[in-house]
Amino acid sequence: MERLLRIMAKLRSPEGCPWDRQQTHESLRPYVIEEAYEVVEAVDSGCRAKLAEELGDLLLQVVFHAQIASEHGDFTLDDVVAAICEKLERRHPHIFGNVRADNAEQVLHNWERIKQAERQSETGKRSSLLDGVPKYLPALMYAYKVQDKAARVGFDWPNADEAAPKIWEEADELKEAMASGDEERIADELGDLLFAVVNVARLLKVHPEEALRRTSDKFAERFKFIEARADEMGTTLEDMTLSEMDEAWNEAKRSGL
Repeated sequence: MERLLRIMAKLRSPEGCPWDRQQTHESLRPYVIEEAYEVVEAVDSGCRAKLAEELGDLLLQVVFHAQIASEHGDFTLDDVVAAICEKLERRHPHIFGNVRADNAEQVLHNWERIKQAERQSETGKRSSLLDGVPKYLPALMYAYKVQDKAARVGFDWPNADEAAPKIWEEADELKEAMASGDEERIADELGDLLFAVVNVARLLKVHPEEALRRTSDKFAERFKFIEARADEMGTTLEDMTLSEMDEAWNEAKRSGL
């Protein structure tokens, strides 16, 4: 870690790298998100060497931000580490205090209660349970998070079987909206349908973001199969008929794609 800090300080020095020197907290935002997703991809790949590499890239972003902050006298990496250590101890009173938590559900309940108390202490006002959900999350993840937060205090369906009919209800309302031609109503009903699907996915313990990503990857592989079949036929996708593309699609499915 000391070596990494020395390298980062040199890159940001007057004799350092022009690109690194011109970066700011704001300009680095896309890279933090990109590196986090690459960590997830490495986890999914099952390659531990790749995971170690991607975790290093993500760690670099933390060190980069800390270096910029230290140059402005805001905080250092030591402050970042100290803050997370204090937070972990504070939010695990069942480990570092005298609070009892016998299962994961109780741990999450205590965690949320402590977080809410912290936010109220900072602002002096009563905070919402949902205040800690970042609004810049992808929409599916945001929906999942707000539902999960509400569920932790009992505002939830008993199970997926009871939540599922809401999907059929919202689908019917979307059909009515489409028939009306009202674009704003269509958008609202489509959003309600997606929200209901996320709810059922959560209750089934399936993360909708991951489920949709798998389906999208599957679609991409099958579409590439159609492209390859077009090449074999000496034609283009534009010149293939829909029935020819459907036939290639079904062949891709039969092949296991």
